[in-house]
Amino acid sequence: MQIVHTLSDLRQLLQAYRHPAVVPTMGNLHAGHLALVKTAKPLGDVTIATIFVNRLQFGPNEDFDTYPRTLEADCQRLQEAGCDIVFAPAEKDLYPVPQTFLVQPPAALANILEGHFRPGFFTGVATVVLKLLSCTQARSAVFGKKDYQQLMVIRHLVQQFALPVEIVGVDTCRSASGLALSSRNGYLNPEQLERAAQLSQTLRSFAAGLRADPSRLAELERQALDTLTQAGWKPDYITARRQSDLQEPQAGDALVLLAAARLDGTRLIDNLEV
Repeated sequence: MQIVHTLSDLRQLLQAYRHPAVVPTMGNLHAGHLALVKTAKPLGDVTIATIFVNRLQFGPNEDFDTYPRTLEADCQRLQEAGCDIVFAPAEKDLYPVPQTFLVQPPAALANILEGHFRPGFFTGVATVVLKLLSCTQARSAVFGKKDYQQLMVIRHLVQQFALPVEIVGVDTCRSASGLALSSRNGYLNPEQLERAAQLSQTLRSFAAGLRADPSRLAELERQALDTLTQAGWKPDYITARRQSDLQEPQAGDALVLLAAARLDGTRLIDNLEV
């Protein structure tokens, strides 16, 4: 496995390949990221993982400065997973001049749910993903479904810019308790990790109720919010949306249940397709 930090070194390496498969990450890798790498391997002739903590997608009161940077451990894990190239640019390498050209996703998709609670988040995501796809010359790119709205934004970006990239979504990896694996789980102590499983449990109960009686959607949504609140969480949202575009569902639509809530100050997200 080769580790490169500059765009010129990356492009020199990529001259030998025609179909790079890319896994964009912010590092601090866990088993979910490694599952993405393993999915990417058969999709191209070289597998690239990018590691970059993107300032553009962090709000002024979010954890950019304290977000874990674990490059050495990440590279060891990636090598064991069969990754071929790690592209880990410094900020000055990826943004050598101020990034004044930004990708603004449509408000109907980007200003709801996560975008409502994290203004500007998806502009930062779309901008860095477009740049990383360009840098890596990606022909396939693999993302986890845990960040469901992010995956939707990226699919629309690739479609509307006619990029020659296949976007592949991978099901969320979970611990034995059902907790979705996340870098931010590292902020939780053992007791909080045990409680954190309540988020996925609440989504599963919501889904079971919907399968039994879809007409109870509004009632079940209120029950799910109450369940988390009474358990000491501070929910931002827990809701059912249409899988295709995350808009309010109509009868017969395939649904995804999405949730974001804080547990003792740590914000966790999860979702479940129904």
